[in-house]
Amino acid sequence: MSHRPLEDTIAQPVGTTLERYIMRTQSEFPYATGELSQLLRDIALAGKIVSREINRAGLAEVAGAFGQQNVQGEQQQKLDVVANIRFIRALTNGGQACAVLSEEEDGIVHTGNVQGKYVVAIDPLDGSSNIDVNVSIGTIFSIYRRVSPYGAPATEADFLQGGRRQIAAGYILYGSSTMLVYTTGHGVVGFTYESSLGEFFLSHPRMIIPETGSIFSCNEGNWHDYPEYVRDYLTRCKERRCSGRYVGSLVADYHRNLLVGGIYLYPPTQKNPDGKLRLLYESFPLAFVIEQAGGRAEAGPGRGRVMDLIPTHFHQRTPLFTGSYSLVDELLGMETT
Repeated sequence: MSHRPLEDTIAQPVGTTLERYIMRTQSEFPYATGELSQLLRDIALAGKIVSREINRAGLAEVAGAFGQQNVQGEQQQKLDVVANIRFIRALTNGGQACAVLSEEEDGIVHTGNVQGKYVVAIDPLDGSSNIDVNVSIGTIFSIYRRVSPYGAPATEADFLQGGRRQIAAGYILYGSSTMLVYTTGHGVVGFTYESSLGEFFLSHPRMIIPETGSIFSCNEGNWHDYPEYVRDYLTRCKERRCSGRYVGSLVADYHRNLLVGGIYLYPPTQKNPDGKLRLLYESFPLAFVIEQAGGRAEAGPGRGRVMDLIPTHFHQRTPLFTGSYSLVDELLGMETT
């Protein structure tokens, strides 16, 4: 008597690991020589460590403010510092990144890997002010092939190439589960972390954002500082009974809309006429992902697509309107209607 049906029931396949997926799809990577594969593994490793630190934050006394401000003039949280150290250390030890640009650092962090072919721009822990109230937060990253000579330190030009020169980008969401989502320019894939096995497993093999949706995500507390076209658009959303969903963590709000359809808005305001989100390590990578998922990312009427913006300095800011294609398209038409 065969026991195969019972065996199939009690020993179901666990799925495709990140490692196996990278090996299978390495031919899609630019220059396909293995370095980019290793770089993604390094980011995933740091993400596992940060996920652990977040999950034990209350017990390990690493929640709360660090007592200093970062280069943005924002209050650093203890986990901001922890995440920054973890990612820089992983990228340094991995050997493939010659330099890192972090939200938490004033300038380029040189890893000493002068033969490394890549540079990484990263927001190590976005939304960290939500740590103390147990709301989802995330990491955002962008990878470029360096343009400076091998064997020499990285330069400013390596990071100011523009969004179209990204060869990979993505984010890690630390929520009810930890997810790694990324693109190398061949669609968007998502991996969910299985902590008991210490592995990321492929859970979302082809992430496509719906053409439209019924969710808008923005801080309505800034309503009176928003441009008129944004207020008009939000009024239209409310008139058709769309749902407002906003937790104040960019990765969390963005991820929800990627899965179910919607629009995320971070408009210019009177206080921040050029927007508030950082171009290199927030808007560029998320724009790359959303375009690969069939969505749209714009800086606003007259400003152009986010991916086409030309960066001039490391911590440059921009407005961001991103999500389902038809919703962003509708917003862009509001200024002239």
